[in-house]
Amino acid sequence: MSNKIFYLVRHCQASGQEPEAPLTQEGIIQANLLADFFSRVHVERIVSSPFVRAYQSITPLADRLGITIELDDRLRERVLSTAVLPDWRDHLLKTFDDLDLCLVGGESSRAAMQRGVAVVNEILLHNTKTTIIVTHGNLMTLLLKHFHQQIGFAEWQRLTNPDIYNVVIGNDYVEVKRIWQKS
Repeated sequence: MSNKIFYLVRHCQASGQEPEAPLTQEGIIQANLLADFFSRVHVERIVSSPFVRAYQSITPLADRLGITIELDDRLRERVLSTAVLPDWRDHLLKTFDDLDLCLVGGESSRAAMQRGVAVVNEILLHNTKTTIIVTHGNLMTLLLKHFHQQIGFAEWQRLTNPDIYNVVIGNDYVEVKRIWQKS
């Protein structure tokens, strides 16, 4: 297998957390900055969460390149719990320590990671070399954790909207590098 390159992209600033929440005005500006950033990269394919904020974040680039955005429900954000959790960050931390912890109405870290990894595995089998994957902060961090066990809650806390990690997968190595610098 020759090297496969993918870019994990966290969506731009949005008006809310619900699936239909659009980008804010600042998020629209950020989406255009993403398009400028990726104009230097040979992008062959774009796969995105179906949440509005995710695909709106990459639409300016897709339009510039004439690439159709493929929506994949497995890239949706992870539901931590359906219960109201005032201390949700404490609970989220626990789910990074115990990947099988599943809160009321939620999805365990392991289950979310597995559905995201299934998308990545399909991308690795695809004939394209370079793919952008647009998703959400929690799932993005879990995907990164799949490739490097030391990644966890602290990295999630440092994520910005948007954010980009470059992942290169070769025959016997995986390289993960954060490449977005918030201006």
